[in-house]
Amino acid sequence: MKIRWPHYLMIAPVQSMLVVIILAPTAYVGWLSFNQSTFGLDTSFVGWQNYAFIVTDPQFWRAFLNTFIVVNAVVYGELALGLAIAVLFASGVPFRRVLISIVLAPYAISPVLGVLMWKYMLEPDVGVLNYALTWLGLRQLEWTINPTHGLVVIILLSIWMHTPFTFVITYSAILAIPTVMFEAARVDGANSLQIFRRITVPVIMPSIFIALMFRYVVAFRIFSEVWILTKGGPVWKTETLAIYLYRYGFRYHEFGVASATGWAMLLATLLIAAYYFRLMYKRMFVYED
Repeated sequence: MKIRWPHYLMIAPVQSMLVVIILAPTAYVGWLSFNQSTFGLDTSFVGWQNYAFIVTDPQFWRAFLNTFIVVNAVVYGELALGLAIAVLFASGVPFRRVLISIVLAPYAISPVLGVLMWKYMLEPDVGVLNYALTWLGLRQLEWTINPTHGLVVIILLSIWMHTPFTFVITYSAILAIPTVMFEAARVDGANSLQIFRRITVPVIMPSIFIALMFRYVVAFRIFSEVWILTKGGPVWKTETLAIYLYRYGFRYHEFGVASATGWAMLLATLLIAAYYFRLMYKRMFVYED
């Protein structure tokens, strides 16, 4: 179809909105990352000084390491759990519609409300989860004192909240597989594990890549779970990059450092997205003899 000027007019409002809401603020933050800016002082150009500061700041690398650990544990934990539930439901279970509603329920809850619910459930004195651990003879999760326990709670909470997203994508992809492929494999003597490895996973791999890409990009900005549960403590040991940015931007009012951190996060997410786009392209469009 030949593109004419009325077609550009039809998409102009959406493109203008994207420029105003996304492109312009992103460019402004990029410009601000090369300046020293705070309340009450004139903005002054400092070049790469803000980037040099975050690169040489040990707390930045601590936040980066925490983000790396949490994001990988959350994304691949969600994938494993969501794919397992999807395969189970696709194989046929009683009360499937009710069970699907239960699995999707965490995604219908407000993220802040979900985190607050977990926070009170994990309270040492009145929390039902810590009480259950004590009843089972296990140690309580000292998530407000022990940084490792805090990261574990953040990971478990994020997996619980976002597994429905991965489940929906993988479940829909499995349902789209022609049943004749499974029937032919069973006729040839393949067992369930072989069918899963040789048919299910290869066929739905593009959907898996899409789920991984979206979850990596979103999880890399993890904020509410960390802020409401631990606020990055104790002593910033559970701080992620989003908390690091918030601390410099809204507590220390070092807008240049915060902007540099934001652009570092943007570049990291673009690299992740590019990697998975390349995998999807090779998987879907490039065929080797």
